[in-house]
Amino acid sequence: MAHSPMDMTRLTALDAAQAARVLDEVRNATLAGERARLDPRPVIGESWGRMLRCGVDPDHDFRAGVLGPDEVERRRRDSPLRHILPVLREGLLSVADTAHHIMVVADPEGRVLWREGSRPVLRKADGFGFEIGADWGEEVVGTNGVGTPAVVRRPVQVFAAEHFVRTHATWTCTGAPITDPRDGELIGVVDLSGPWETMHPATLAWVDSVAKLAEARLRERHLTALDRLRAVAAPVLARITGRALAVDKDGWTAAITGMPYVDRLALPRTIGADRIWVPSLGLCSVEPLPGGWLVRASDKPVPRAATRIALDLTRSRRWSVTVTGGAGTWTHELSPRHAELLCLLALHRTGRSAAALADDMFGDPARTVTVRAEMSRVRRYLGGALEHRPYRFCEDAEVELLLPDNRLNLLPHSTAPGILRARKTA
Repeated sequence: MAHSPMDMTRLTALDAAQAARVLDEVRNATLAGERARLDPRPVIGESWGRMLRCGVDPDHDFRAGVLGPDEVERRRRDSPLRHILPVLREGLLSVADTAHHIMVVADPEGRVLWREGSRPVLRKADGFGFEIGADWGEEVVGTNGVGTPAVVRRPVQVFAAEHFVRTHATWTCTGAPITDPRDGELIGVVDLSGPWETMHPATLAWVDSVAKLAEARLRERHLTALDRLRAVAAPVLARITGRALAVDKDGWTAAITGMPYVDRLALPRTIGADRIWVPSLGLCSVEPLPGGWLVRASDKPVPRAATRIALDLTRSRRWSVTVTGGAGTWTHELSPRHAELLCLLALHRTGRSAAALADDMFGDPARTVTVRAEMSRVRRYLGGALEHRPYRFCEDAEVELLLPDNRLNLLPHSTAPGILRARKTA
């Protein structure tokens, strides 16, 4: 007889001590390959499966090397998270100390960069290495409120024995990913943690709401910066004939002339010369502007599309596509949605219709409008390497799909039916 999974609503029907005992029973039985009265919640059970496959020891507390103060400070300076700390503090710390919690902010790799809140709880966190500079990636310390949300790309509450490593079972943590609102790239995780006795199911919605407020603040900053760049670039573009754009340091467009509008250019990682290759424009000249670049397209014909495409999905949190051809090599980091779409196209080289992709992505072939919009965004940086009707990589392109050693770890955030089927393929 199939058992129903544990959920937080059923946990709240018990007192904290009873709930912790039930989860301890579920954990022990599941890890021993036995059946418990209840199955773990799906997000927890899937995480435990990943931990068993990658060799995390559930009975021993492993700690990676802690970053030194200089490296922590460097990461803080480089992280966009620094811009939203006031939002996180205002939204979480006002209650965290009273509720015997601490707020933890980590980078995309799971490294703890900031940690504030109840002093007694901070001291308890020190006892199992939950400290500044520590690595709380899921593959290092097991299922937890920092590493697991970073992998599955959604808010997760981990209570007591839902932690994979036994020594963390005295703890409860609730984390939410923070993504770049421009492209969906993971930039960090905010977590609220404390002793398991302080657990409350409403914490999940609370932390998620604050994370979304923080993302909204990042979007405001981005739009304000583009407005400033647009004001600087307007008189410059007015004097230019031909195709030209003003873009920020990350390639987002502030103003354009002589060509159709594009949201973003795929710029090289570093711009060290006055001429660069841009996939959608060809050879371009670049000049610095305050807060960005002036990019002018050459009148020379655009070289033939690149012939080798490497789609790297081996890393659990960062995916990329690298295109190599006569004009050189460039790499573009992928959002979770674009990683899913390109993986599906690489697995189906003969192509997929919009309806088939919608079925692969959402289990609903009618959602073609969403698919077409996303594929339009993909084509802005892959350009001639993609064709449509059906959507597919060009026939003369050599496509290399780099997958995790274990297919079950393919895009672990994804719930797309097509990706779920791909995970089961040997």
